Amino acid sequence: MMKFSIIELERNSDDGVIVAHWEATQTSGENSASAYGTVGFTPNSSSEAYIPFPKLTKTKVIGWVKKALDTKELKKILDADLAEQVSPSVLTGTPWQKKKQTP
Repeated sequence: MMKFSIIELERNSDDGVIVAHWEATQTSGENSASAYGTVGFTPNSSSEAYIPFPKLTKTKVIGWVKKALDTKELKKILDADLAEQVSPSVLTGTPWQKKKQTP
């Protein structure tokens, strides 16, 4: 399941949120993948739907962010990152260095 966090909010002088900084994380076993981004808003303090900064909840802002994003595509990207961690398509190293073997 993808988990969203709000890292930071930017607001204007009317206490309207203009930018939300977010992070989405997806975990599978011991592996995790994350994405960070921002979403911009144009608050209208005369709208009935307007919520001033002091009255916002984390749940409300996460809802705004999810509504603004293509969460299905984001989930696909994080799933691909997790799959790459399990089975990398590009391997690194040099042929002359041997990995340490455990007894």
